[in-house]
Amino acid sequence: MVRFLHVQSRQRPPPPICSDCPAVQAEASPYSLLDISLKALTADLEKFCTERQDGTLCLKESERLPQEVADRLLQTMAFHELLNDGTVGIFRGNQIRLKQACIRKAKISALSFRKAFCHHKLIELDATGMNADISIADIVSGLGSNKWIQQNLQCLVLDSLRLSLTNPYERCFNQLSGLRALSITNVRFHNEDLVEIASLPRLESLDISNTSVTDITPLLACKDRLKSLSMHYLKCLTMTTPQVLDVIRQLKYLNHLDISDDQQFTSDIPVSLLEQKDILPHLVSLDISGSKYITDEAVEAFVKQRPAMQFVGLLATDAGYSEFLSGEGNLKVSGGANEIQISEALKRYSERSYFVKEAFFRLFTQTCFMRITKPEILKLVIVGMRNHPLDLAVQLTASACSLNLTRQGLSAGMPVRLLSDVIHLLLKAVENFPEQQQLQKNCLLLLSSVRILQDVPFNRFEAVKLVMQWLCNHENQNMQRMAVNISSILALKLSSEQTAQLSAELYIVVGELLEIVEQKTNLNEVDTTFMFTLSALWNLTDESATTCRHFIDNQGLELFMRVLECFPSDSAIQHKVLGLLNNVAEVRELQSKLMWKDFIDCLSELLCSAEIEVSFFSAGIIANLLSRGEQAWTLSQTQRKSLIEQLHSTILKWPTPKCKMVALVAYRSLNPFYPLLDCFTISGVQLWAVWAMQHVCCKTPARYCSMLIEEGGLQHLYDIKENNQTDPAVLQINNEILDTAETHMMYYGRPKYLKKPQTKSNG
Repeated sequence: MVRFLHVQSRQRPPPPICSDCPAVQAEASPYSLLDISLKALTADLEKFCTERQDGTLCLKESERLPQEVADRLLQTMAFHELLNDGTVGIFRGNQIRLKQACIRKAKISALSFRKAFCHHKLIELDATGMNADISIADIVSGLGSNKWIQQNLQCLVLDSLRLSLTNPYERCFNQLSGLRALSITNVRFHNEDLVEIASLPRLESLDISNTSVTDITPLLACKDRLKSLSMHYLKCLTMTTPQVLDVIRQLKYLNHLDISDDQQFTSDIPVSLLEQKDILPHLVSLDISGSKYITDEAVEAFVKQRPAMQFVGLLATDAGYSEFLSGEGNLKVSGGANEIQISEALKRYSERSYFVKEAFFRLFTQTCFMRITKPEILKLVIVGMRNHPLDLAVQLTASACSLNLTRQGLSAGMPVRLLSDVIHLLLKAVENFPEQQQLQKNCLLLLSSVRILQDVPFNRFEAVKLVMQWLCNHENQNMQRMAVNISSILALKLSSEQTAQLSAELYIVVGELLEIVEQKTNLNEVDTTFMFTLSALWNLTDESATTCRHFIDNQGLELFMRVLECFPSDSAIQHKVLGLLNNVAEVRELQSKLMWKDFIDCLSELLCSAEIEVSFFSAGIIANLLSRGEQAWTLSQTQRKSLIEQLHSTILKWPTPKCKMVALVAYRSLNPFYPLLDCFTISGVQLWAVWAMQHVCCKTPARYCSMLIEEGGLQHLYDIKENNQTDPAVLQINNEILDTAETHMMYYGRPKYLKKPQTKSNG
């Protein structure tokens, strides 16, 4: 038996939200039918496939996909890191046609790559970050085996790979004569390789960032066609600044130039470039982020000489603070001076961890006093987190920014999908960095949002484990109170199987929670921590025999008796205590532990309480204990008979089951009631069970009528209806439940397997 927490809504207007921004529209909209279909397909790929003799998958003959859908399927599989030697088998043969192939982070061999992808008519291929078993030479030679690809492949991304596993001097790019754009960043790519690349007849865009190139002179071979050149962090460059500028000056058709740095390579090339007036006349985009000695005046002068410029990168520089460079006009600016610049930086540098960290640091400062919901910014934070899961600095700053963007009611305006993504990534970060307390603390602070706990889908099992570990290892009272609150709500969302998996953690946590209860009881202190702790214990013991046993083994019953004695007139405390003890009383092997005269006497007294919640939970404990029969009752039989009469007469005095209770009673299932419904020898036991069931069935029929039908509970109710000895009060409420269930089935349909039993004839 559990209770949903009553959360008082604060009387404050909802924060403003940019409702027409693309992030809100995209993330708040339902998934497209294509997205839903691809998700279903990738989640259960084997179901739609047959297996070849070599163990690879093959789509069934009837499954044929249009080329655009095939591209999206491959992209989806890459995003979820599902590409391996077995799964890429579905792209073999002619059943599927690919055009723009994304195989980022695929874990496949050179042979699997050749069989799955090299027969397609590809115009784009992104092979970033594939496993170490495949090299750039393997990929290029596989692509070169297809004459159509040789002439028509236009864009190739080979970032973070090895050139060759056997021969580092192997040259292979000259096969791809149709190539227009090549990215080969974070690779041991040397001058000789650059010579080969520069000779490609159609090359227009080249990214050689963070490579081993020492001399860019070979670029002069393509000076009449190169339009985009990225040389971020070209740390091995040995040319002098004048030599570099002389080469750049001859690249007269360049539209985009990136000579940014991560502040480790202190080059004066950017500042010297800004002083040149006769260079790059067609430049539209210049990135000098991370460079030293950059001033607003120098940048402004350079841009004004080239009125066609649309972007300048200034993150991690001393520039970007003038009105001209604010980024608010036609000139886009990535920087750290304002929110617009930071957003632009996060869009452009999502793959560069140093710049992501820098942007997050600036964003944290900008969002400390955020009062407007900004989904578009949270979406950028999520991308940065996802791209750098093992960079602690990125994850720490991202968690702090996420907290700023969702605190104090801001989460209410965020699309659920974004909140789900950020929680998922934070839990992953905590898993990757288990010793980082600040990361854990930020995650807990984010989880403390009622909107997130109640409405947002995420892995609640992992979240509960995190919260429990925090409870066991930290004594900070503010964080302890928050962790207890989160536990009390998340416990409601766990299945019985998940609760059972947490047995080891629960044993420690139950002890910790009981210790908090004992401290508060000794101090006679009723505060939110105390109340949340009682709720957490109540929820954690719901239909969990293991947790109930932990409670008993930790002298929980004796402690809760003290709580009832110390707070004899506080009904809120009483019904929480009795609610938990109801859970214990449902566990047959623990019922003997409750056969304690002082406890039974206390229940008998509380049964007569004027507060319906207190009387209700007292009656539930008594009903469970009485249902075991006379032989299981180890105390006075006289007292037992008295309780039987008292239980029945008390329930008859209650209002109807449709009444409102302060404690919002809820159940994982109705299974604990069925043994009580079968207790025909004690009408008070049945009466309590039908009253409780009708109370929730009439309040939330969609949930509990469905539960009753699916669990086969209707048969117990029909048995009561057909029994001539059934107590009239029991029969009346029993029939009300059946009527409620019949009404539910009228609207939602009667299950095919369920036939309404015929009432037995007495003739």
